[in-house]
Amino acid sequence: MSNDGFSRRDFLRGAAGAALVGAGVTCTRETIATPTAPETTATAQRATVVLIRHPEVTSEGRKTNGPILAGMLDQAVTRLTASASAEQAWASLFRAQDSVGIKSNVWRFLRTPVELETAIDARLRALGVPPDRISTDDRGVRNNPVFRRATALINVRPLRTHHWSGVGSLIKNYIMFSASPPSWHDDSCANLAGVWQDAAIKGKTRLNILVMLTPLFHSKGPHDYQARYTWRYNGLLVGRDPVAVDATGVRILEAKRREHFGEDLPFAVPPKHVRVAQDKYGLGIADPARIDLLKIGWADGVLI
Repeated sequence: MSNDGFSRRDFLRGAAGAALVGAGVTCTRETIATPTAPETTATAQRATVVLIRHPEVTSEGRKTNGPILAGMLDQAVTRLTASASAEQAWASLFRAQDSVGIKSNVWRFLRTPVELETAIDARLRALGVPPDRISTDDRGVRNNPVFRRATALINVRPLRTHHWSGVGSLIKNYIMFSASPPSWHDDSCANLAGVWQDAAIKGKTRLNILVMLTPLFHSKGPHDYQARYTWRYNGLLVGRDPVAVDATGVRILEAKRREHFGEDLPFAVPPKHVRVAQDKYGLGIADPARIDLLKIGWADGVLI
């Protein structure tokens, strides 16, 4: 990706501070949080997830404010890693020697924001990762040379309801690493965590970012999208454990559905793959009682 408009110094010193200073951003904790090991924690007892929100990161026309979004990402990663600064936080996750694949999502109705892809790319370059060892991709990951030699992965996508898997989640976002994505559709895509056992993925994911700017909380049928079933939640969920991040996102969608429909309306397809990822594959933690949720920023309508 191009890094036009961002120098390392500008991004390091400007984006995080300028976006959130003066916005009244504060942090609250539901429980005492401790950073966890990356993605994989069959033996982990707890997981940490950061929820950060800002009322102005999107506009009424759904346009994304890139500097605010970059600042949100920096602050979330700093909290997640218990670091003193964004620079230290990113350096604790990635090295200049890494080759990094940024697994995005390009679904035309609700794609990963380009502004977020740009912010991640700029952070990696600021660490000294050469541009030819960074790539953002979705459907071409299997043949992408950077992904084929990647030492580290970043998993980033928007949350939405989904016809085959109940929700389009971080766990599901790696289905494109499979030679046959439809082969994972059986039983509401229950075994999606099995994709994560592939050698191209296993043990490489160092950061998971579930985009909650304008989530889709209701849909029917393949590729169904109606803007009336989205809302400006204006948030990001960030963690090292993809299962914990997805489980938290599902709870927010469930709360929004209760608010909108006035009842506990089940998803058209149950998102069972999130729980199966914990119980069968040991990929991470789905149990809310074992997830330490840190909340930063805008609290109105937080739903969780």
